[in-house]
Amino acid sequence: MTQDREGLSDPKAMRALAHPARLMILNRLRVEGSATATEVAEIAGITPSAASYHLRMLAKYGFVEDAPARGDGRERMWRGVDRPLSVGVQPDDQPEVRAAKVLLIAAFRRDANEEAERALAASDLEPEEWREVTLFSRHRLRVDAGELAELNRQIEKVLEPYFARDRGEEVAPEGARVVEAQVNLFPVAARVVPGLPTEDHDARMVSE
Repeated sequence: MTQDREGLSDPKAMRALAHPARLMILNRLRVEGSATATEVAEIAGITPSAASYHLRMLAKYGFVEDAPARGDGRERMWRGVDRPLSVGVQPDDQPEVRAAKVLLIAAFRRDANEEAERALAASDLEPEEWREVTLFSRHRLRVDAGELAELNRQIEKVLEPYFARDRGEEVAPEGARVVEAQVNLFPVAARVVPGLPTEDHDARMVSE
């Protein structure tokens, strides 16, 4: 979620989306389809009334909307709005906009890290066929800005046919599951070099 293709630049909308429970609720609706406040409350570990409040806030900023009723129609149904969630910091961003973007990107990263950590913790419980194809990788590349932009486009082109929001269970092959693809492409920032510790510091650490 590093490109500002959808123009996510409203500070209030981005701060509203950055709430952990709202990210979980929105992900549930986008991947698994429409649900009630009670159903998404179970996913987020909150009360139905709290879930209703978060849903109204997400609707206020255009992230979710009312869905067709089911059954007797007594419970309000919600669904995610079909729009990419992408945001990137731009050189001409106003301070308030930049702060909101950084906050939202940090929330995306925390949510992604938690997802990966849960998968890693549960890896021993997965069938062998899934363990063999699970990948956690990290690579250093040497590219210019144009090549990085092209790499972004090519990766999205490869992933697009498999997006869960567009590929329902009825069209996916038997045995298909929801899988998370995490892609981070960014220029490596200079690391602050701490320097060597002094001899006195070393001696003190040994004595302690």
